[in-house]
Amino acid sequence: MEFQIPSQISYVSETLKKAGFEAHLIGGCTRDILIGRKPKDWDYTTNATPEEIMKLFPETFYENEYGTVGVVNKDLPIGEDGLPDETLKVVEVTPYRIESDYSDRRRPDSVKFSKNLEDDLKRRDFTINAIGFDIEPVVSEKGLTAQAGLYKATVSDLYGGQDDIKKKIIRAVGNPDERFKEDALRVMRAVRISTELGFEIEEKTKKAIVESAHHLKDIALERIREEFVRIVMSDHPAEGIELAHDLGILKYIVPELEEGIDIKQNKAHSYDVWTHLLKSVAHSAKKKYPLDVRLTALFHDIGKPKARRFSDEKKDFTFYGHDVVGSRIVEKILTRLKFSNKEVETISKLSRWHMFFSDTEQITLSAVRRMIRNVGQENIWGLMNVRLCDRIGTGRPKESPYRLRKYNAMIEEALRDPVTVQMLKIDGVKVMEITSLTPGPKIGFILHALLEEVLEDPSLNTAEYLEKRAKEMSDLPEKELKKLGEKAKEKEEEMEEKEIKEIRGKYWVQ
Repeated sequence: MEFQIPSQISYVSETLKKAGFEAHLIGGCTRDILIGRKPKDWDYTTNATPEEIMKLFPETFYENEYGTVGVVNKDLPIGEDGLPDETLKVVEVTPYRIESDYSDRRRPDSVKFSKNLEDDLKRRDFTINAIGFDIEPVVSEKGLTAQAGLYKATVSDLYGGQDDIKKKIIRAVGNPDERFKEDALRVMRAVRISTELGFEIEEKTKKAIVESAHHLKDIALERIREEFVRIVMSDHPAEGIELAHDLGILKYIVPELEEGIDIKQNKAHSYDVWTHLLKSVAHSAKKKYPLDVRLTALFHDIGKPKARRFSDEKKDFTFYGHDVVGSRIVEKILTRLKFSNKEVETISKLSRWHMFFSDTEQITLSAVRRMIRNVGQENIWGLMNVRLCDRIGTGRPKESPYRLRKYNAMIEEALRDPVTVQMLKIDGVKVMEITSLTPGPKIGFILHALLEEVLEDPSLNTAEYLEKRAKEMSDLPEKELKKLGEKAKEKEEEMEEKEIKEIRGKYWVQ
């Protein structure tokens, strides 16, 4: 087997071996190489101790009790997006180790370093993560490197991980009950890996997950959040969340979501609340939306079970106030899972206002401006994306009907910089201060005359120039100033009409 490895990764192995130590790529990176995916993290295991590892590399950090040393790479290659490849920034190097019992179901009570790779492989969580690569560069018959970055590996696979990769199976190493007792987060990691890779969980491993799920209550919420976020940010988050529910895990992460199961909605919806939310988040993943939009898509109707009432008048269910109720629930969930204050604020705010949009014949531009103030300019397009996911989640087939395009046009119109005297780097108070004029029509005439000049040449919109011109204009007769001001107003209206026409044309709306 031959594969490409960046020089920032291979040099770690080369350095360890030159010093007389063993070095094996291990864990998710070897699994991803075998699958044909680009690794997101790079890890080595070695018979060197942490102190021996740190002596070999110019910049490292060692802040844990398990022996893992972070080797820092400063010179990162530029990726296709034009940004440094952050996946190569830190390579984790861990000594072979033997772990004692996990009395708290989170971490081993003690760790001993070993000289045998086998000891390290048997403590791994799943067979597909217990594959070691001893890498060597591919060389030609003449002893020359055949191709820069091309390597081959001697593979150590004691638990059939390669076979499980071929079968697309997630299987615990050894006894699954013991693996999950060691670290209860592994039950959630199994769901996350299954979601990311599209692999099935093997039956004995699945049974052990069900029996061990309740131990998640012993796990730090920050660790749970990290796995949950990776599920949500996968290509198939709905499948991952449904699997977490089926295995009895979800109730220890977001039990509020399960309250939507079998909660029928009104006639506008084809699905119960639970299914609607799963379909909404599925669409957010299809569109590659960021985390805040995906979580809002997943949570936006989470208040419906508590707000649902049956209306005798409408002969149907109503959910009045579910947006307000839901935003409070969302805030509680995200705070509990230790999301950042900014994430809590943004996602609860998007959940609160997801019901804003109504009939485009009734909604006004001033109402759109108020909504932009409510959620913030930086979040308004995220709110529109949530609206889109919500619509698709109801079972409606069209992604961009006229109404959605009309909303987009109105938002862009409300966001544009208005062509008014407010854009000037001077105001009426300043004009009166530098000209000694008293309040009156003449101040407005001067401002509009200045606007006329700036519309012709935007580079003139500086405080220095406008103050100088305001003084000069203050000496002009009021009649002449009025004429200049009216001319500016006409141009202002003409430009505004042109801009709005272009925006509406962009979205094919009237």
